[in-house]
Amino acid sequence: MTKLQLKNLSKSFPVQGKREVRVLDGIDLHVKEGEFVTILGPSGSGKTTLFHLIGGLIQPTSGAICLDGREVTGMKGLVSYMPQQASLFPWRSVEENVIMTREIAGLPKHESLRLAREWLGKVGLQGYEREFPGVLSGGMQQRVSFLRALLSPQELMCLDEPFGALDALTREDMQRWLLNIWERNKRSVLFITHSLEEALLLSDRIYVLSNKPTRIVREVQVPFERPRSEHLPEKPEFIRMRRELYDLLKTVDSGG
Repeated sequence: MTKLQLKNLSKSFPVQGKREVRVLDGIDLHVKEGEFVTILGPSGSGKTTLFHLIGGLIQPTSGAICLDGREVTGMKGLVSYMPQQASLFPWRSVEENVIMTREIAGLPKHESLRLAREWLGKVGLQGYEREFPGVLSGGMQQRVSFLRALLSPQELMCLDEPFGALDALTREDMQRWLLNIWERNKRSVLFITHSLEEALLLSDRIYVLSNKPTRIVREVQVPFERPRSEHLPEKPEFIRMRRELYDLLKTVDSGG
């Protein structure tokens, strides 16, 4: 079953009130139920704009957005979103940050807190439930942000470069952690990253975007079996696919 479908989606923005610049030009993509799909593209190609459209924060110039076969273009509150920064509220405890999206949805607080405490224990944050975010490391804050998205009642998760601000070792640890959590839960995920290794390690499929006006230049099926091994990046097939993606992005970034 298809969870998300974008149909010929385009978006233009006015520049100095005189003319419009087209950022997205006829984007067609889909995410199946329980599938992990990644978007790769040059900086400034409109990846975050795409998420704002999916989340209903802005309206497309043309095209349609469908969830579970129903058109939801321009509608808010239907997807779970994790931004580039953890974006935790410093005055709320860790567990209160985790349950925030469930509170907004009107779900019972006592049940949400039970879930939050259960999951915080699963991800190595037991004992931090009533601490405030300021005492947590960057990687720990990202885990809290991910749990907030995971426990949201919305089934589709949109993850916007969630590990981009982390150091290399913490990022690798978070990749393995996310892979382990996702393979146990199989939520539908649309993921943005600049990391080729991250895309190949995590994804079922990858969409490669062009420069603006942005189009999809290639859809890549990732053939590696699940569960994914932490040694996968050392395999010859992984290295070959990474090189192919690198060469493709280099061509796209140069306008070739």
